[in-house]
Amino acid sequence: MALKTIDSLNLAGKRVFIRVDFNVPLDDQGKVTDDARIRAALPTIQFALKNKAKVILASHLGRPKGKPEDRKKLTLEPAAERLSELLKQDVILADDCVGDGVKKLVRDLKDGQVLLLENLRFHPEEEKNDEEFAKELASIADVWVNDAFGTAHRAHASTAGMAKFVKEKAAGFLIQKEVEYLGKALGSPARPFVAIVGGAKVSDKIKVLENLIAKADAVLIGGAMAYTFLEAQGVPVGKSLVEKDKLELARQILERAKARGVDLLLPTDHVCGAEPKETAERVVVNDRAIPPNLMGLDIGPKTLDRYRQRILDAKTVFWNGPMGLFEQKPWAEGTFGVAQAMAKSPAVTVVGGGDSAAAVEEAGLVDKMKHVSTGGGASLEFIEGRVLPGIQVLED
Repeated sequence: MALKTIDSLNLAGKRVFIRVDFNVPLDDQGKVTDDARIRAALPTIQFALKNKAKVILASHLGRPKGKPEDRKKLTLEPAAERLSELLKQDVILADDCVGDGVKKLVRDLKDGQVLLLENLRFHPEEEKNDEEFAKELASIADVWVNDAFGTAHRAHASTAGMAKFVKEKAAGFLIQKEVEYLGKALGSPARPFVAIVGGAKVSDKIKVLENLIAKADAVLIGGAMAYTFLEAQGVPVGKSLVEKDKLELARQILERAKARGVDLLLPTDHVCGAEPKETAERVVVNDRAIPPNLMGLDIGPKTLDRYRQRILDAKTVFWNGPMGLFEQKPWAEGTFGVAQAMAKSPAVTVVGGGDSAAAVEEAGLVDKMKHVSTGGGASLEFIEGRVLPGIQVLED
């Protein structure tokens, strides 16, 4: 896919509307607790500023339901404050994203200034991709740039609908990077190509697994989904989480991998507990079979060693989904072990968003990866081979 990017445009003196993803977590005091998504948008914003554009930023935050308390809780004011600190310049915050007040702020905007519109989802028309709303957003822009990969799988007014009402449009550097790394990992990877897939359910990752089996040399399975695969092979898994209605599907995936000559690796030992609680006793089971009174909550040390070796020997590694209940310390070793192996690997290492990205962030290893995706659902849909509306409208 050929994307026109922001650096191919003349931005001087133009009103450049950049759709960013500032859907960041906030604490009870309304402070940003993780600014990764704001930092990810900086290269595009700074490029526009350097080229003397009038920068208009727009984002959603959370899922407001139209209540007055939502306006207070889900304002983009904390994001504006953090962005101002990162840019080392004032960021003007509008009290809405459309209307006469916004138009006046845009008219008064000088080259090199930044205006952040208020939460787009305070208007239900945003998610409905309402044409009139998209037109109104577009009326304040000379150029439309989409840099919100995290919402690129949504056909909303600001992520897709605006495109046809603005003469010039382009992708920001973040979307360019996401498409480049995710596309390369799936399109023309250096081999051996190792994919690591975890998470709770096979049903959540069916398309991802099918796509990866068609392209990878090895697929390493972890997380609760591994127990569905093991039970499908007749291995006792105790009280582990199993999708009984997906056992036949798991068998089909195993057969498909075998037919294609893809090594699909499953855990050969486990870290177990009587229940999925931090206080439960941590029991290492040195066998594929799990006793009836226990449930698998992480991959075991032997499995981690085996997976680590595959990662270190690879030329491309793609990871989506944790190896266990990593949010609780007793069951985190497998997930953080995989992150550390990827950090040491000479391969092109791509982390596919969501929980995997959170684990890499928590481990302080983001800088050791070639690319950590900012999009959870968008990354998954991209890997599944689905069309992302926010990118489709940018295709040259």
